[in-house]
Amino acid sequence: MSKLPPVVAQQPAATASPPTNSARERLLTGPILSTLLLLAWPTVAVLLAQTAVTMAEAYYVGLLGTAALAGVALVFPFYMLMVTMSGGGIGSGVASAVARAFGAGNEHDADSLLMHSIILAVFIGLAFTVAALLLGPFLYHAMGGRSEALDAALKYSNYLFLGAVPMWIVNMITASLRGSGNVKIPALITLIGAIILIPASPALIFGFGPIPAMGIAGAGTAFAIFYVTAAFFLVHYMMSGKSNLTIRKVAFEWRLIREILKVGLPAALSTVMTNLIVILITGAVGLAGTDALAAFGIASRLDYVMIPLLFGLSAAVLTMVGINIGAGNTERARKIAWTGILVGTAFVGVIGLIVAVFPMLWLQFFSTDPAVLEPAKTYLHIVAPFYAALGFGFVFGFAAQGAGHAGAPFIAMTTRMLLATSLSWLAAWYLEPQLSNIAIATAFSLVAYALISYFAMLKGVIRAS
Repeated sequence: MSKLPPVVAQQPAATASPPTNSARERLLTGPILSTLLLLAWPTVAVLLAQTAVTMAEAYYVGLLGTAALAGVALVFPFYMLMVTMSGGGIGSGVASAVARAFGAGNEHDADSLLMHSIILAVFIGLAFTVAALLLGPFLYHAMGGRSEALDAALKYSNYLFLGAVPMWIVNMITASLRGSGNVKIPALITLIGAIILIPASPALIFGFGPIPAMGIAGAGTAFAIFYVTAAFFLVHYMMSGKSNLTIRKVAFEWRLIREILKVGLPAALSTVMTNLIVILITGAVGLAGTDALAAFGIASRLDYVMIPLLFGLSAAVLTMVGINIGAGNTERARKIAWTGILVGTAFVGVIGLIVAVFPMLWLQFFSTDPAVLEPAKTYLHIVAPFYAALGFGFVFGFAAQGAGHAGAPFIAMTTRMLLATSLSWLAAWYLEPQLSNIAIATAFSLVAYALISYFAMLKGVIRAS
């Protein structure tokens, strides 16, 4: 008999007769590839909609002038830290735990995990709000913010981080829904929000009719208003009985917090390391001069286009692996993991090969300066063929998290970060500080990332936790 995960094993009475649920049955017995793709596309749509909102807001803020743009740039790393920690970090822990409980038919634990994730959302969201209000002036000043730029950063940050708690609540509920196989409601909420935010943001920034012009504070206010509204509707939906998860009064249990954090904390640290890789490599590239820095910026921007697509697929893999592990279908869970990994690897691998051969397909949108384009082309010639390795490691990480094992993905990501940053800085210091040398270091780190992930799969990381 397959060993049940702890979140299930401690509630034997609740798991005796799993409820009949068509969505659950499809994830347990349906065709793997088509089910994966059907589960992935709403999340991809959500991420693309969020990207559109971010781009629109950047355009609106740009109309306020350079100081406003600089202010937003100072806040952006901390905003992204919050988004990635709640969506792909702690959110992965929530989705994994819910998926395994849901797969075992343990409705009690699935609902309890939802409530415990909301408790975490309130405390972590408050921590972000307090940190922004108390430490914001020091942090933004330390990052180079002065006079008008610092003032703009503080106005934007103060209003934006007032929405931290509802944002965390929304992301924890959507992670729970993803874990149960329900991706349509989170997608619908986000798409409606994008449709509203794109016109609402300029109305608050510049004023419209009776709405006063708030300037840069309007952009932060629009963010907070959206997440307060989204949190209200999601909580109402989860209490309505229409979802396969329900908000209800439950006893607080530390074991459920541990179940979330055993995957969520390493996943959150991995998201922090992803941002650190970019920051530290950018510092090494800076030694090669302004042209190299600009070249690296436009060439590596391709990564940020592929990540939403990979995340959509990976979130679907996490859900399907988790539900099948919870149900004791370990062999099917492994097949799901391999299918998702191969699809992700092939998808970004093909894009990488095309861009490696024809780099101007991408670079033409960002610069016409030969001094920038030549090193950018060299970078893509070297790194882009190894994007397949990025896809392999990225999807593997979510598959392992779905099974409740975050150690191997954390080791793979840590190795990638250490190799990419150390080799880049060694190349910048002891060889000529050229972008080509840093590109070789980056490619090498991606290969190591994929190899560690591959050997972890061979060792059987997809198993009951």
